[in-house]
Amino acid sequence: MYIEHEVFIGFRDVSMGNKVTNTALLSYLEDAGGIHSNIAKLGLNDIPETKKSWMILNWRIELYKRPKYADKIIIKTWCSDMDKLYAYRDFEILDENRNVIGKATSKWVLTNIEKKKIVRLDETILENYTIEGNPVFENEKLDKLKEPEEYENMVEFTINRSLIDINNHVHNIYYMDVANEVLPLEIFKNTEFNNINIMYKKEMKLGENVKIYYSKKDNKYTISIKSHDNSLLHAIIVLS
Repeated sequence: MYIEHEVFIGFRDVSMGNKVTNTALLSYLEDAGGIHSNIAKLGLNDIPETKKSWMILNWRIELYKRPKYADKIIIKTWCSDMDKLYAYRDFEILDENRNVIGKATSKWVLTNIEKKKIVRLDETILENYTIEGNPVFENEKLDKLKEPEEYENMVEFTINRSLIDINNHVHNIYYMDVANEVLPLEIFKNTEFNNINIMYKKEMKLGENVKIYYSKKDNKYTISIKSHDNSLLHAIIVLS
């Protein structure tokens, strides 16, 4: 099953040059996937009955033309693959004339929110979502991201209420906003970052103090978010 979700780029979704932010872009992709899950009866409104919720593990995004304020775009999404544990969701980002201006893939697990355990994906789930194949990247494998050997800068940050979702931890799209806190100001203001890779490792909760580390090598910017004592890795984000 292919899902299409039309989006109008609003004022709240843009930054420098009136171009869409990566946080907003992630929200569009997430919304399109949510529409599909609602149809498959594993959406947000189904959680009280199913006790099941999707949790994202990875994003990979390539953007070829960044939309601007007042543009209309279309997010097209489908389930490209599933095995017993993991589901893979792919996306195309289309302009108003249906030209492909970006693409993305993502990796998910289904969790039982009461038992806090991963749920195996059975035949019923596969049938409800309909596996289409048709991966957007020739190599769909989402490689494990690694921390750099050394960092150029670190800032401390306290998780606040504006980042928390209904599951009482930082919502996945807001990891981009946390990562932005450590980037040098001139880089944050003047770099679009049209290639995004995110690996989520450990949830962050309200009031937690975290350390955000930054490194640049070969025009790639790697941000690692870690617990205050450095014992836990919350996420790695690679931007270029």
